[in-house]
Amino acid sequence: MYLRAIHAEPSIPVSKAFLAANPLVTPKFYTKTKPETGKVVSAWNYAAAKVYGIATVYMDARADSTTTFLDKQIRDLSNKAEEETMGHEKPWKVDDAPERYIELLRKNIVGIEIKVTNLGGKYKMSQEMSVEDREGVAAGFEAMKKEAGDWMANTVRERVQTK
Repeated sequence: MYLRAIHAEPSIPVSKAFLAANPLVTPKFYTKTKPETGKVVSAWNYAAAKVYGIATVYMDARADSTTTFLDKQIRDLSNKAEEETMGHEKPWKVDDAPERYIELLRKNIVGIEIKVTNLGGKYKMSQEMSVEDREGVAAGFEAMKKEAGDWMANTVRERVQTK
């Protein structure tokens, strides 16, 4: 019922938060403070963006605007998944499925388009810690040997320069 009420509005002011990797920082990473005082606790590092804008909801399967918007979204997402993410040499294409089948599935999709009017962001990347503890945090994330850990380590080091 709520979506139908939203659909009746041509444009709706919205905000949406997006979080990057936001792992727990273990006290073990604090190479100076933990051995010196022991006064450390787990904390979170995070990077977040908040988007403000005007949303348009596409859910009327009979409307040309909905068909056009959803077809583009379905094709773009399928192409990205098949070509970029999966790396298939002969990727599956939406046109490989029966057109009527895609039409039936599209009736169950609600599309949301946000025209961005303002963008904000915030980091919390151990900026408040000593140089030694920040480097311990970066080294700890690197030791994870994972892409998210490498990203966190690099971001902790970069954010020191913009403190």
